[in-house]
Amino acid sequence: MIKKIVWASAALVVSLAATSTQAAVSAAEADKLKSTLTPLGGEKAGNKEGTIPAWTGGLTKSPFPNYKPGAHQPDPFPGDKPVAVITAQNMNQYADNLAEGQKALFRTYPQTFKMNIYPSRRTEAAPQFVYDNTFKCATAAKVKDWGIDGCVGGIPFPILSGSNSEQALQAVWNHIVRWRGEYIVRKASEAAVQRNGSYSLVTSQQEVDFRFYHRDIKTVAQLNNVLFNYLSFTTAPARLAGGAVLLWETLDQRKDQRQAWGYNAGQRRVRQAPNLSYDTPIAAADGLRTADDTDMYNGAPDKYTWKLVGKKEIYIPYNNYKMGQPNVKYKDLLMPGHVNPAYLRYELHRVWIVEGSLQAGERHIYSKRRFYIDEDSWGIAIADQYDGRGDLWRVSMAYLKSYYDVPTVWTGLDTFHDLQAHRYHVQNLDSEEDSTLDFSKPSPGDEYFTPAALRRRGTR
Repeated sequence: MIKKIVWASAALVVSLAATSTQAAVSAAEADKLKSTLTPLGGEKAGNKEGTIPAWTGGLTKSPFPNYKPGAHQPDPFPGDKPVAVITAQNMNQYADNLAEGQKALFRTYPQTFKMNIYPSRRTEAAPQFVYDNTFKCATAAKVKDWGIDGCVGGIPFPILSGSNSEQALQAVWNHIVRWRGEYIVRKASEAAVQRNGSYSLVTSQQEVDFRFYHRDIKTVAQLNNVLFNYLSFTTAPARLAGGAVLLWETLDQRKDQRQAWGYNAGQRRVRQAPNLSYDTPIAAADGLRTADDTDMYNGAPDKYTWKLVGKKEIYIPYNNYKMGQPNVKYKDLLMPGHVNPAYLRYELHRVWIVEGSLQAGERHIYSKRRFYIDEDSWGIAIADQYDGRGDLWRVSMAYLKSYYDVPTVWTGLDTFHDLQAHRYHVQNLDSEEDSTLDFSKPSPGDEYFTPAALRRRGTR
């Protein structure tokens, strides 16, 4: 509902863009997905300097015959050595290939923050059914209201088309519904790291059922507007153990808001949670992460006017296996200001840069967001967030890697930095857990993700 007449015309322009029914591209254009483009829409060729290689299919299966699903992934590139090390002292030499948030981290932590640059490896791959669905979506997908239509089971807009703002919104939707498997179980910890390096861990088991990629769902109507189901049970510390959160993530959140419930172990009760969206602060993150910061960005894209800045070569986190090895201790990984650079890997990749500017009359703690979206996986690798004065305030990074047994490229660790407070939040720590992401189990079905089922499963 429009709340103020003074911004009604601007809201109408955005609304008209959001209700576009234009199909993405022609059949002839879509054929590029079988020639010059990867099946998900990246440029198949490398760059002219040879520092970005051609995509030749990615990592399609585990290179380790004895690898078991859910186990910590061995590094498929153990012999790789850094080709450069970027520091605060030499960052100007590499400035054209750095995100603004990365430059800010160098300035904020000039003695300790550095980036080890490794040979670029284009490991993104997906199952054939995702490629087939993406090819169909290319000519059928459209933005409808504040959701999408004409596409399930694939990247909706592998080839961006239309006006600049339409292309930007399509890129954001590609991130929101990108391929990350069908059903996952993850054991992981998160921590808010204080200025002096101290932190307290919160450990949980998370389950996500990506209904958008269920193979028996053939149309958007069959989704019933539910993109995925999410369930998380806290296992530590003891004072929080047994608590749980259930969430139904809706596709068009203007039509149906995201639904969430919380289980209180002490009271043995399930209660509807308040609206968990936009800039709602996340308690476990100690205020360092908003609801829509999770996964770099999620939820309804309606508060921002989107602009496609273009495509650029940027050093982004990629193929980060070292930090997830079972011999890595959290105390060694988490240091004041940022994660220990010795465990991190960056590579040069092409990214789509998309900016969102807060619309007049809307409220959010971020006045602008800039996303650096990996061209191969459509995952946001880096997000810069600006405060109400227009100053760069926070920077988030997803430390991507190939889950080669699926296959897919997704995050192995997410960090959320407050440049002003010199604190950061870390999600998906798993090197000290007995298992990590497990994609091998079948979906338990929608009935598993209901408040009644949550109540039955709850234990103190």
